[in-house]
Amino acid sequence: MGSGQAAVLVIAGVVAGAGNAAAGGGSLLTFPLLIGLGIPPLSANVTNTVGHTPGYVSIVAGLREELAGQRRRILHLAPVAVAGAVLGAALLAVSSARAFAAIAPYLVVVACVLLALQPLLRRWVTRNPGATLPPPVLLVGTLVGCTYAAYFGAGAGFVVLGSLAVTIADDLRTLNALSRLFICIANFVALPLLLALTPINIGAAAIMAPATLVGGYAGARLARRLPEAGFRVVVVGMGLAGAGYLLLR
Repeated sequence: MGSGQAAVLVIAGVVAGAGNAAAGGGSLLTFPLLIGLGIPPLSANVTNTVGHTPGYVSIVAGLREELAGQRRRILHLAPVAVAGAVLGAALLAVSSARAFAAIAPYLVVVACVLLALQPLLRRWVTRNPGATLPPPVLLVGTLVGCTYAAYFGAGAGFVVLGSLAVTIADDLRTLNALSRLFICIANFVALPLLLALTPINIGAAAIMAPATLVGGYAGARLARRLPEAGFRVVVVGMGLAGAGYLLLR
């Protein structure tokens, strides 16, 4: 990897880490970029997950105020996140590189659609403060979201947040913090399995990891001050552009 490519990946990592904290979707920026650098899709997916894991640690640290008072939910749903991570890693292990390359663009599109619908989820949440759907629905939603997070890192934040938002009526900032925590758990559980089964680009992961670490914490601390609407449009646009690139390459 040339110095210019490395510099672009550093900048993308910082922006992506901040994006994951502020609105989600940061991995939609780095996954197509890794593909563009010539990394095969299956390897790029795991490399992307490795590169973003430190960022999620810093995001959780940066959103610690939103996680205050959530101990009961965390203890209730953390085992589900672990189960989802194992299931997602297992699904990825049995997926061929060709099959993954074929479905990856559609997974990105699904994630973009969820982000575009995020304002509707916000209105549903604020209209029903404090409500929670039956526990089985919440458990299934969390399991699906964390399975997706381990299977396909790009856009996982949207899927997990969407799963929580349609099953728990609470402040969206709190749900966002919970979703980032569960993705962090899912990543750490799935990574040993993914690394044992799928080759990664160590150089790209090593460049991304510190960049997302810095961007994640900065984005988390600034999340309350950033306008989400414009950022959402940019990320969805870039995500769809990335999906188009994956379809046409």
